[in-house]
Amino acid sequence: MKFRTRSSAIIGTICLATSLAFATAYADEPAAPPKAAAADVALTEVATAQNPIAGAAGPDGTVWIAERAGTVRVLGDQGLGEPVLDISDETTTDGERGLLGVAFDNELAHFYISYTDLEGTSTIDEFAVQSGAIQPDSRRTVLTQTQPYENHNGGDIKFGPDGYLYIALGDGGAGGDPHGNGQKLDTLLGKILRIDPSGGEPYAIPADNPFVDDPNAKDEIWSYGLRNPWRFSFDSGTGDLLIGDVGQSDWEEIDWASADSEGGENYGWASMEGTHPFRGGTEPANHVPPVFEYDRNGLGCSVTGGYVYRGDAIPALQGQYLYSDYCDGTVRGLTIENGQVTGQSDLGVNGGEVISFVEDGDGELYVLGLGGTISRIDPA
Repeated sequence: MKFRTRSSAIIGTICLATSLAFATAYADEPAAPPKAAAADVALTEVATAQNPIAGAAGPDGTVWIAERAGTVRVLGDQGLGEPVLDISDETTTDGERGLLGVAFDNELAHFYISYTDLEGTSTIDEFAVQSGAIQPDSRRTVLTQTQPYENHNGGDIKFGPDGYLYIALGDGGAGGDPHGNGQKLDTLLGKILRIDPSGGEPYAIPADNPFVDDPNAKDEIWSYGLRNPWRFSFDSGTGDLLIGDVGQSDWEEIDWASADSEGGENYGWASMEGTHPFRGGTEPANHVPPVFEYDRNGLGCSVTGGYVYRGDAIPALQGQYLYSDYCDGTVRGLTIENGQVTGQSDLGVNGGEVISFVEDGDGELYVLGLGGTISRIDPA
């Protein structure tokens, strides 16, 4: 993929930001969480790639990195190896398309990819894994979803602590959710889905999904009211779910659900953007407001959700949720207790055009810059 300048990439690819300002990255707001002492960290560049976009912890302590054009490579001591998977002739990097997410199941027995095909359809495929290697002949398609536009595809995938596959899909694109998909329950768009890929063909619906008894709703839906949940994660220490949902024009948000959630959360889009009515919208009665939001009065334009740090290398960082912004690039932390942000910090490091975070098998975190850098968060 031809890599473009920051401004054109923002408009034409992943983040769809339309403007930047030159104030501080986070304007002071009433009742803002107190600043917390930042851990002393550094970003150590460990490899470069062609538009690294997602990653996952793999067998034998490996980290697998997806490149947007369609390749997957394994990170080793000497950087990235040769591709172990190449679907570059099956996808396109037009708009916000491409290979968008990768995940292993909890037994590391299957590898999943999330991509848009040449027609723009969001597609989840599965491969068996044996002795740490993908078995190409085992490939099968698990789920597809047509996309009306080439943006807001979402595309992140993760296995939850419950062993089920969670899939993030954006509202279908354009701007302002013209089809109202965020609040509709008869479409998979604008949702987090929860399925059991091993329980049926092509998958089974967990019996305790929140809408399985609703004839007017899709059984796959776990939560809804999302615009473009570009990156989400589960806290490996608590099982809590955290979602970075990219805003329309004014507010970026991070949503949270506890590990004991029964699903069904409505995060408000497109009636709400964060805690604010969107274009005269009325707040839904069941709206679950974000645990944190920030405006675009500064350099931020598109939130990149990360992970709660559970590694051992940086004790002072333990328990903080790390996130960034594609336009600002600063890595920041939130302390969240019982669904409330009790502290926030600026870690003083910048990952460039931060498009994703990756958690390895030991809980250490990597930062992916769309321009090519793969950096590990280390003690300074």
